[in-house]
Amino acid sequence: MKSAYEIAMERFTQAAPASKLTAAQKKALAELDTRYTAKIAEREIALKGEIAKMVDDVEAEGSLRDQLVMERKKLQAELEAKKEQVRSR
Repeated sequence: MKSAYEIAMERFTQAAPASKLTAAQKKALAELDTRYTAKIAEREIALKGEIAKMVDDVEAEGSLRDQLVMERKKLQAELEAKKEQVRSR
């Protein structure tokens, strides 16, 4: 008897079979990961420096923290969109 997990995985692979990536696609995906990891780290460093300066202004500090979260989400979304482009080639 199959578990619910095994049945779900069978349905998933039937609906969207996994495609093999070429070496060029794997390289492009790795480069995208590296580039966007650096971009995210750069923004975190810049904004965390500004946040550290705003110790007395709680409202501005919260605003900068929100900005950091928004920018991180935006960059992650850009990364996923570009990865999907590479995968669909």
